[in-house]
Amino acid sequence: MTTIVFDLGGVLIDWNPRYLYRKLFTDEQEMDHFLNTVTTPDWNEEQDAGRTLAEGTALLVQQHPQHQELIEHFYGRWPEMLGGAIQGTVEVLTELRASGRYHLYALTNWSEETFPVAQQQFEFLQWFEGIVVSGTEKSRKPFPEFYHTLLTRYNIEAGQALFIDDNERNIHAAQAVGMQTVHFRSPEQLRTELQQLGVL
Repeated sequence: MTTIVFDLGGVLIDWNPRYLYRKLFTDEQEMDHFLNTVTTPDWNEEQDAGRTLAEGTALLVQQHPQHQELIEHFYGRWPEMLGGAIQGTVEVLTELRASGRYHLYALTNWSEETFPVAQQQFEFLQWFEGIVVSGTEKSRKPFPEFYHTLLTRYNIEAGQALFIDDNERNIHAAQAVGMQTVHFRSPEQLRTELQQLGVL
């Protein structure tokens, strides 16, 4: 194994819309209903895949005009959804980097417009030899071409690469293109699996 590929959100970076919307709702159930039926993960993924934030917001406001202000806060106050680094995973990344044994890359579903906010906030994003951002590529996980963009651009042999992601759907897609995988559940579980694989 020569290459380790990290997902970012949910693995290295704690991103959750609830951090923002808990400030805007007094009732947790109402908040969950809004996030599950209005600003849905599927809607957000379209921005991750290249639709502009303005287009995505306008479309949703048209569909749910009664929620205009809450919808506009999704990207208007997006930095408030960042909860910080997932420290245990950053420690694993630090050790992998220090070992010098692996090429380190990131493959992330992330809007091209919001990713610079994360780059400014998290120094460890500078440690990767390359980061493939879905919003820039106009494709995203779990589509095979998005994985192939990474593999081709950086001349990575799929069978020599280990991919780490918290979304099982994305793990299956990586396996389908020939990558080895670890389904991330916690920094402790990641460290244990990497030790079992002889990576750490």
